Amino acid sequence: MGIFERYLTVWVTLCIAIGVLLGNVVGESIQAISSWKISSVNIPVAILVWLMIYPMMVQIDFSSISQISKNLKGLGITLLVNWLIKPFTMAFFAWIFFTKIFDAYISSETAEQYIAGAILLGAAPCTAMVFVWSYLSKGDANYTLVQVSVNDLIILIAFIPVVKLLLGVTHLTIPYDVLVASVVIFVLIPLLSGYASYRYLIKRKGEAWFRNRFLPALKPVSMVALLTTLILLFAFQGNKILEKPFDIFLIAVPLTLQTYFIFFFTWFLGKKLQLPYAICAPASMIGASNFFELAVAVAISLFGLQSGASLATVVGVLIEVPVMLSLVQIANQWKY
Repeated sequence: MGIFERYLTVWVTLCIAIGVLLGNVVGESIQAISSWKISSVNIPVAILVWLMIYPMMVQIDFSSISQISKNLKGLGITLLVNWLIKPFTMAFFAWIFFTKIFDAYISSETAEQYIAGAILLGAAPCTAMVFVWSYLSKGDANYTLVQVSVNDLIILIAFIPVVKLLLGVTHLTIPYDVLVASVVIFVLIPLLSGYASYRYLIKRKGEAWFRNRFLPALKPVSMVALLTTLILLFAFQGNKILEKPFDIFLIAVPLTLQTYFIFFFTWFLGKKLQLPYAICAPASMIGASNFFELAVAVAISLFGLQSGASLATVVGVLIEVPVMLSLVQIANQWKY
């Protein structure tokens, strides 16, 4: 696990501080960036998010799907949890906390925004960091590759209807064209370009060069893009955060509980169905973690850089690493 992944929460915290400071010092001049849009998609943020997502997509070898029959039971559990359970339990956790338990602390409009951000996180299963969690928990690398490949393809089909259904429940107005454009820009284009790059580079340079030279060179690009995006987000939300720092804690509570719930649900279901540990561990990890890059991008496109939904997805980034590392530790202790 590299220094960036290991200390992601530290970097995110620093970006919060830098962004908030920048937003308060520079003031209105930085707000001009928020007006650079095409079809409600902010151009600078779209470029940054694309640079985040492409390095993940280029690692996916879709030929691994030919091995799908070897792990059908594990893959079935993964798809069940990721698409029929997790989005809906995430929406429920967010609803019960933001509209009931925390209703004395936040307005109904803010609650709807936070629920929307949580839903976007819940509807986007992890596609990159799960490789790290699988490796640290000694999971089956081939199974992890298959489940990530299959989920990337399903995101293209299922993400829009799931998000539209659940956001509709919160009574928010959803620009369907913006939602479709977001998936095309932030999933389809990186997915196709990543796959084309993978095939071309493997053929021209060989797999050793691709793994040992090309991918390490891409990692700083993804890191810088992620951190720059977070700085922009918090620069636009600086005043809100200074006024309501307690909101970050309130958002973190249901997101954290949901993560542990999904992990334990998948873990015990896998054990009951007699999955090998090396399959059960990564199956539990991919359900628990999120494709937060996609969630952040779609939240910005649908609701804007200064929205509560965008803030909620960024809090998802903030808690991701420490929570997932604790689950890795649990998995290693419970290894069977």
